[in-house]
Amino acid sequence: MNKNIYSYLKTAKHINKNLITLLFSFLIFFFTKSSFAQGYLHTSGTIIVDGNNNEVHLKGLNLGNWLEPEGYMWQTNANSPTAIYNLVVNTLGQQNGTQFWSTYRQTYITKTDIDRIAAWGFNSIRLPFHYNLFTPKATPYVYIQDGFNYVDSVLSWCTTDHIYLILDMHCAPGGQNRDNISDYQGDPTLWQDTSLQNRTVALWQKIAQRYANQPWIGGYDLLNEPVWDFSSNPQQFRNMYLNITNAIRQVDQNHIVFIEGNYYATDFSLLTPKWDNNMVYSFHKYWNATTQGTIQYLVDLRTSQQVPLWMGESGENTDTWYTQCIQLMNANDIGWCWWPLKKMNSINCPLSVNETSDYKTLLNQWNSNVTPNAQFAQTALNGMLQNMQSVKCTFNPDVIDALIRQPTSTASIPFTNNNIPGTIFAADYDMGQKGYAYQDSDSLNSGGQYRNNGVDIENCNDIFSNGYDVGWINNGEFLTYTVYAFQAGTYDISLRVASTSNTGKILIRWDNQIIGSIINVPNTNGWQSWQTIDAGTYNFTEGTHNLRLDFFSSGFNLNYIDMETVTGVKDAKNTIKKFDVLQNYPNPFNPSTKIDFQIPKSGFVNVKVYNALGKEVATLANEEMNQGQYTINFDASKYNLSSGVYFYQVTFNGTRSKMLKAILLK
Repeated sequence: MNKNIYSYLKTAKHINKNLITLLFSFLIFFFTKSSFAQGYLHTSGTIIVDGNNNEVHLKGLNLGNWLEPEGYMWQTNANSPTAIYNLVVNTLGQQNGTQFWSTYRQTYITKTDIDRIAAWGFNSIRLPFHYNLFTPKATPYVYIQDGFNYVDSVLSWCTTDHIYLILDMHCAPGGQNRDNISDYQGDPTLWQDTSLQNRTVALWQKIAQRYANQPWIGGYDLLNEPVWDFSSNPQQFRNMYLNITNAIRQVDQNHIVFIEGNYYATDFSLLTPKWDNNMVYSFHKYWNATTQGTIQYLVDLRTSQQVPLWMGESGENTDTWYTQCIQLMNANDIGWCWWPLKKMNSINCPLSVNETSDYKTLLNQWNSNVTPNAQFAQTALNGMLQNMQSVKCTFNPDVIDALIRQPTSTASIPFTNNNIPGTIFAADYDMGQKGYAYQDSDSLNSGGQYRNNGVDIENCNDIFSNGYDVGWINNGEFLTYTVYAFQAGTYDISLRVASTSNTGKILIRWDNQIIGSIINVPNTNGWQSWQTIDAGTYNFTEGTHNLRLDFFSSGFNLNYIDMETVTGVKDAKNTIKKFDVLQNYPNPFNPSTKIDFQIPKSGFVNVKVYNALGKEVATLANEEMNQGQYTINFDASKYNLSSGVYFYQVTFNGTRSKMLKAILLK
């Protein structure tokens, strides 16, 4: 291992345990890449194998919305790639618009994205592309470098990370269906114009010629989701694929050709018998049951034709559905590729691009047919370019967990660090399968926020929260949390609840044992009218524990569980053994006050102040500190604050203190 990396990991004490584990996992992956098999992916009977004839079970992600923008991912009324492109150009002007799209393609997917995909445990990528990045619409058989340059970049990153790259013609000349996804513009479709068919064949040959000898190209997905009525000419569909395959084989004998069925890659009735010894039938599966009956016809096709299957697209659903779908694929030895890697404001894909307030304003103008100011639009779009970078996106770890780990494990693992003494937010329950990490009466998140399984999470307006609460709670549901207790001692437990009735009941389990009696939830007179209720006092040992909340009856929301020590274990010398924060003094104050706290060991400390609406107004500390007692001065005059109630919180190594009230009186 590189000594500099090792030294950093040893000295970066503020990195939490999960992050260190992730970093070491990545390093293990990085330094053992040389053990990966070389050679071209190819078929062997009904399976896909590598150059050493070892079976390869493809697990991949689609890079949708990059080289073929889609309206729903941009949240615009302009849906097709051309419509979105023109919308930006018409708003910014030709020069600035063209520059934006060039910068966008350099920003949306970078090496960091590919590195993360590999580190998460995927072994393949499907790259959807628009034909006009290789040969402009107006210049048949004239080829440009743009598309090849993008593919070259991704291929180089995939080669470094040893994951396969599958090229997908998502938008063929004319469009292979009459939908926005193929960029159909009202002209003759691919199936109505032989010149468009010839262009498609020629482009595939050009692409195959360039990448024929690249072993980390996993293959060519020839046409994405074709849709056409071929009843008047049943041979046309098969012949199109034959012509493309023959053109590819003239220059490339190495790579798999992936063949999608008609009607959005579901109907293969016109595509038998097979015509190539290195082909795979690729189907897509969305929004239907995850039962054997839904894919049995495909399994039968595989058997009769001795051709492997690949699920080239699936997604846009809940984590529970994801896990069940992949369990179905695993049971039938079928590889898969999820859609997509990232999109705007999403909880159901790995990365979510966060909308800026300026972009929301721009969207409202666009979708209301209001002509935006060009300078404002440029600022808004530039802000989104920044947020599209992988490191700026919100990571949805439970999506990755549902795809990679949960299909083969019922164990629950932490969603985040839940340490005590401190506050555990209700929405930060463990990651895992339904019935193990949580139980919910339905499969959809009714609030649509934060996480992508059946637990109902909504925005929370409590004065202290992580922004979300668990709502729509029903009888028989439960949530589990992995909790780390920094010290043994006696803990007071309290719950933050809101309700419109007094019917709710909660039972607490600690390490699978019921503690205390059933806790009655009072009527707080509103779903966002929050009240803290006592849940008892208990003795806990130091270390990792399992906390489970069982819910009986319905009619309440839950914001957080607070667990604070009453007494801590102290040694004979009475050295500091716990993390503690005291009430500020003086209080009320004007203009300054003192905040005292202590930490039991060296660690990373953050001190923040919030106003009565929960908005951060000051950061007083954000640094490494040694074990000891500290006093920090809060001078309200430095922040131009008016009289009122403020709250402060100290976080130590990820553990949050209670929110304490400080009153400023001028």
